[in-house]
Amino acid sequence: MYDLLYNPPQKLMLLCGCSIVCTTVGEAAKMWNLVVVSYGASSPALSNRARFETFFRTHPSATVHNPTRIRIFQRFGWKRVAILQQAEEVFISTVEDLESRCKEEGIEIITRQSFLTDPTDAVRNLRRQDARIIIGLFYVAEARRVLCEIYKSKMFGKQYVWFFIGWYEDNWYRVPDKQINCTIDQMKEAAEGHLTTEALMLNQDSKRTISGMTSQEFIQRLDEELIKDGYNDSKPEGYQEAPLAYDAIWAVALALDKTMKQLEKSNMKLEDFNYTNKFIADQIYSAMNSTSFLGVSGSVAFSAKGDRIAWTLIEQMRDGQYHQLGFYDTRTENLSWSNEVVWIGGRPPRDQTIVMPQLRNVSLPLFIGMGVVSILGIIIAIGLLIFTIVFGSRRFIELSHPVCNMITLIGIIMCLLSVIFLGIDGRFVTPTQYPIVCQARAWILTVGFTLAYGSMFTKIWRVHRITTKTKHDPKKKISRVDNRKLFGMLGVMIAMDLIILLVWQILDPLERRIERFLLEENINEDEDIRLEPQLEHCESDNNIIWFGILYGYKGLLLIFGIFLAYETRSIKVKQINDSRYVGMSIYNVVVLCMITAPVTLVISSQQDASFAFVALAIIFCCFLSMALVYGPKVTELIHHPRDRAESRHLTDSLPSKEEEEKHQKLIAENEELKRLIAEQEDKIRMLNHRLQEKRAQQVKTGVAQDGGEKGNNGCSAPPDSSAPTIESLTFDSLPAIQKEVVVVDLNSDSAITVGMTRSTRASPSDFELSESYL
Repeated sequence: MYDLLYNPPQKLMLLCGCSIVCTTVGEAAKMWNLVVVSYGASSPALSNRARFETFFRTHPSATVHNPTRIRIFQRFGWKRVAILQQAEEVFISTVEDLESRCKEEGIEIITRQSFLTDPTDAVRNLRRQDARIIIGLFYVAEARRVLCEIYKSKMFGKQYVWFFIGWYEDNWYRVPDKQINCTIDQMKEAAEGHLTTEALMLNQDSKRTISGMTSQEFIQRLDEELIKDGYNDSKPEGYQEAPLAYDAIWAVALALDKTMKQLEKSNMKLEDFNYTNKFIADQIYSAMNSTSFLGVSGSVAFSAKGDRIAWTLIEQMRDGQYHQLGFYDTRTENLSWSNEVVWIGGRPPRDQTIVMPQLRNVSLPLFIGMGVVSILGIIIAIGLLIFTIVFGSRRFIELSHPVCNMITLIGIIMCLLSVIFLGIDGRFVTPTQYPIVCQARAWILTVGFTLAYGSMFTKIWRVHRITTKTKHDPKKKISRVDNRKLFGMLGVMIAMDLIILLVWQILDPLERRIERFLLEENINEDEDIRLEPQLEHCESDNNIIWFGILYGYKGLLLIFGIFLAYETRSIKVKQINDSRYVGMSIYNVVVLCMITAPVTLVISSQQDASFAFVALAIIFCCFLSMALVYGPKVTELIHHPRDRAESRHLTDSLPSKEEEEKHQKLIAENEELKRLIAEQEDKIRMLNHRLQEKRAQQVKTGVAQDGGEKGNNGCSAPPDSSAPTIESLTFDSLPAIQKEVVVVDLNSDSAITVGMTRSTRASPSDFELSESYL
């Protein structure tokens, strides 16, 4: 540039081509008061008048494409676009302008990828971001590399729309390139259907231009000259900009002609210009700024920024050839279509993969099956309630604590009802109604479990209470456990449940939360739609804490319940004649609860398995409890419909209240007699010991006497066989005493099976044996 300026002849104006060269020349030209005209620079940065004060161009700014792109986006309803750009200033400034326009129109730019020479990673990132509508801004050499990567990444076809720059040559993708390892056919396949936007570089009508030629005549003459230069089947780079270069020369000529006329009024000539002559430079600038004419590229005029005001041409590649679609007039913002776009899939691609939520519901046959079984269980429980009320006066019902049994049945009904609520999901209720279902599940199942299990717990606790008192203090009469204590215990359990549930619902209520899974392909529809499986959960912010409180509280009850059931496993008492079956029910409830609670937490993401597991556990517990508690009673009623025949079938012995009091007295008397007998036996053993000592002394004395007598008369008298000896003195040889032994069978249902041996021939005084008597 230095040599150009300081070697003759004197320069009036400078012309340049691409944006890179024009950026340097245009910024420096003002230092020499030179006007610069460009025919091929499209960088938006060149529109900055503060930086490029004397710059004009017949090539429209690259930003002229952006309004056209925005209108195309709006026409086809695209709200998400992506940008792939080469790291050059011309494209960076174009993207910045496009981003601002998209933001104004509410269009989201999901990603902006750039590259220097290798677009491989950038294209892959676009695929990861699920980019469908992509604007590509790069020079033609890089465009070929991008197109090859598009083919490799399979980012073409009916799901994608690519926007390329329109000033590439028509056969740009066919040009051989050693750095590309894609065939021409592959490049053609990847380029099929892409759109281009370019400033209109050729007048579209047949009007005569300022040169006297129509645009078609100009192209004809240009082609003839190129053929002479050897371009028979191909066109050189820059062929598209030839009309712009031609009109740039005309713009310079017209501006200089106008400047000459203006200088004549001041008695000056163009030859008087030098690099310090500001006056002539301003005249040239003013003349260029006001230039307007019809050229072969269309209407030529310059904006205040020195940019060409032009129309935009929209084209689409079909079968390797570009086809005109329409025009966009920047001044009137009018988009006119001359031909419709031909889409590969028959419709415009979507701007993103449509994610359709698919709610995972409990299998309908599974829900119906569990619901039918639960309803059947509810009907059976209601029937057993009626059975208890109707036959409540029968002894085998009355002595089984029927009130607790009825509470158990009510709890079973609530638990079975909760099975139906556990299966209700988005298929039956709306999202706003789902939290109500969540609350219903928690309240019904929690209270129902407490009623069913709590009533059985109180019964087994009563058995343990009775038997424990008897073992520790046999002489003490067994006091009856007041029913009010049992109901009070159950009331405390219910109150704790209600308090926990009420605080939970007020402070941190259960809500509908969605668990999302990986996207799945939609086999039955197009590829732009993918299914997102979703599963509804009833959760709160502190879900783990609340479950921990409930599980901890219920877990302690379960552990204590199974301990009491084990302790009373072989005990039957008349107050609760079905205690053994209640204990078996507790075993089953505890085992199933201990298994179900952790397993459901693990399989919570599998709606069918989770529902089936919980429902079966509830149903099995409820049916088994009803069978164990009420099975023997119903069987007894069927086999012995009359009250007189039932006295010993269920519990071996079902005594009345009076018999129970008598039984307690006999137990106390029996223990007293055992104590007296033990005392008398101790006395007998003591007396026997003394008798043995006395006998031994008598034997020694008799031996001595016998020796003397034998010495005297030589014989001894035989002992008196009829005289009693100490060995013959036994408890049975004593005077008959009163004996009363009461044997209690603690393993019987009634605990009053009694065997008695009584003799009234002797009084307690007969037990008094004295040493003088012996």
